[in-house]
Amino acid sequence: MKTVTIVLVVILIAFTLVQLYFINAQRNIETYPYVIKRKYKRFEIRSYEATLFTSVKLSTKGYKNSSSKGFSILAGYIFGNNERNEKIAMTSPVSMSLEDSITMMFMVPRRFNKEMLPKPNQSGISFKEEPAKTVAAIRFSGWANDTKIEKYKQNLKAALDAEGIKYSNRFYFFGYNAPYEVFNRKNEVIVEL
Repeated sequence: MKTVTIVLVVILIAFTLVQLYFINAQRNIETYPYVIKRKYKRFEIRSYEATLFTSVKLSTKGYKNSSSKGFSILAGYIFGNNERNEKIAMTSPVSMSLEDSITMMFMVPRRFNKEMLPKPNQSGISFKEEPAKTVAAIRFSGWANDTKIEKYKQNLKAALDAEGIKYSNRFYFFGYNAPYEVFNRKNEVIVEL
């Protein structure tokens, strides 16, 4: 019994240290810059500047399948699956369009422009310049899934309708954490105004 207790304590300590490491590492990741224009009770209005993204259009449906496949393709590119075997820093958040055909995007670190980026080895990856835009954003915690994403999309629509704020049909999911991070998880649904 004593051995089991010691093993469990060691596992708990190791798990806690790993989680603290990832929380600290998250602070050093470059994020998609925005300015909060106005805060409401359930959402906020933000302005994003024009930003370059790597993207992949997916034929899969649903969050679980699309996020796994898209992340694998784009992570492969930034971890060196490109013509120069060059590693590119991870950024946050990972973005997924919430349309019939899902596009996943990783922000390109600001130090790069399109001409500086190595050519992808995988043909489905493209570079996309997202223009400056104003959006509404609603946040939720925990692990994302199709049900939660749809729930917060509907909550955001209802909140915008209640305030009389017009919005487009361009909704996105933003995920800020790696799958193995347990604490302090942050997700958002945004829509272009």
